[in-house]
Amino acid sequence: MSACVPHPRPVFPDTHQWSVPVSASSARIPKVPFWAQIVAGLVIGVLLGWLARSQDVDWLKETLSQVGGIFVQLLKLAVAPLVFFAILVSITNLRKVNNAARLAAQTLVWFMITSLIAVAIGLAIGLITNPGAGTGLTPKDGKLPEHQGSWIDFLTGIVPTDVITPFTELNVLQIVFMAAVAGIAALKLGAKAQPILTLSESVLELLQKALWWVIRLAPIGTAGLIGRAIVNYGWDLIGKYATFTADVYIGCALVLFGVYPLLLATVAKLNPIQFYKGAWPAIQLAFVSRSSVGTMPVTQRVTERLGVPKEYASFSVPFGATTKMDGCAAIYPALAAIFIAQIFDVQLGVKEYLLIAFVSVIGSAATAGLTGATVMLTLTLSTLGLPLEGVGLLMAIDPILDMMRTATNVAGQALVPVLVSAREKILDLAAYESASASPVDDLVDAPAAEQKTPVAAAA
Repeated sequence: MSACVPHPRPVFPDTHQWSVPVSASSARIPKVPFWAQIVAGLVIGVLLGWLARSQDVDWLKETLSQVGGIFVQLLKLAVAPLVFFAILVSITNLRKVNNAARLAAQTLVWFMITSLIAVAIGLAIGLITNPGAGTGLTPKDGKLPEHQGSWIDFLTGIVPTDVITPFTELNVLQIVFMAAVAGIAALKLGAKAQPILTLSESVLELLQKALWWVIRLAPIGTAGLIGRAIVNYGWDLIGKYATFTADVYIGCALVLFGVYPLLLATVAKLNPIQFYKGAWPAIQLAFVSRSSVGTMPVTQRVTERLGVPKEYASFSVPFGATTKMDGCAAIYPALAAIFIAQIFDVQLGVKEYLLIAFVSVIGSAATAGLTGATVMLTLTLSTLGLPLEGVGLLMAIDPILDMMRTATNVAGQALVPVLVSAREKILDLAAYESASASPVDDLVDAPAAEQKTPVAAAA
């Protein structure tokens, strides 16, 4: 038998004399900014869409369609529970805020004021440019939309028939109603409701964390969505809608980079550049995702970073994500109504223009923060007595329009809390002045930096 004798330990030469230290920073791969990833996704999507359409590459068409569709579906998957728990928690958080009723009223008033300004700009641009003239489109090109909206449907549709259907059919307005009722009931119950509130806050954080992962996929989703749009519609279609498309983009740009900075400078006495530095991650994500609700966690984070107290931001941002739609519910329906009236040869007068403004200010909750604005447009057309077949004329171009509309929506959803906070003397000016355009990843990975300062009483 042979004994198990341990092997002698090998002797290595002293490497300290010849090893060269490598710093972690020099070996680290530089991180690509999120905005650059988005731009890259846009460029790649355009190129792949053009290639798939021009060369008739079926597998590439299908891939682009699936990638874009999965990204949107992932966003929608989180919408229903996210809206419910965000609204519920935001209402109960108001108990921590001094002058909560005043803040809520001010928020609603400024939502309406900015919507009224936006719809006026949309009407003015439409009357000047006549977007429906010279398009070559006729009433025969239109078709009835699958989803329609009317005042009866809007009013009766707020209250659900059961608690399951709104979540399965993604009826955001009914989800908001149930969440508001649950939040108010929790406030009335007081300490007895605390276990439910604690659970709701935990579920909300879980949903937001999961949604952050989806948001990080935005560059890939962008490539799929843009590529799919080009495959389906091509460039020829854009030519027919050139004036209308330009009108929507110009109108949104005037609100986004004209009206909002003016309000910041005059009403809030703040530097507008600082606002855009802080809010840019949310604006760029909204442009890509085309979903105010999907962008909501980023919007809330940048709003807090701009100095808005956390307790107030947690109310105003979810509220705005479901009701504050300057792009989809103000500029767009105003221009679309004029466009469709010209195609169908219907004359609009002062009464009709006032009705457009009324619908835009009062009925914007029908848009509900989801991709597209079909319900709001049909609500406007039915109020004016215009043919609903006109919606079919705009469905093809809608994805291209929806990017700029949603970016405008989200900018307004961040703007109003900043305005109200500044007017009520509760804005953290130091935080506002130090806000930077840090990438989305920084917002995701640094939740501990959230502002937790309680809201002081208004001066």
